[in-house]
Amino acid sequence: MNSSISRVVVLDQHLPEELPVQRVEVRRITIDPHTALGAHVHNGPVFGNIVSGSAVYQQTADSEPQVLGPGDVFYEPAVETIARFDTEDEGVTFLAYFPLTAGQDATLDLIEQ
Repeated sequence: MNSSISRVVVLDQHLPEELPVQRVEVRRITIDPHTALGAHVHNGPVFGNIVSGSAVYQQTADSEPQVLGPGDVFYEPAVETIARFDTEDEGVTFLAYFPLTAGQDATLDLIEQ
């Protein structure tokens, strides 16, 4: 066994229903400083990890906001309103993983508040 390899589970997210995934689209997303994306919804689940910078993430209006930084991971459930994913002084770059079914394209819709 090679002692220079470390494997740590950082997120083990169960999905609320079976998802017949055909492909996974991975996007590198960069959001400028002081951008308030605000409430939004995706048509499928999204998994992400912060590469650089930070974002204030709040999954639901009732949950506590978290500041996510490099190495942090997050999950956004499908068709549920995500309260916030906003940047502060440094902006953020993250990798987003979109499990997609046959013929599905990932979407994000902003929610007017």
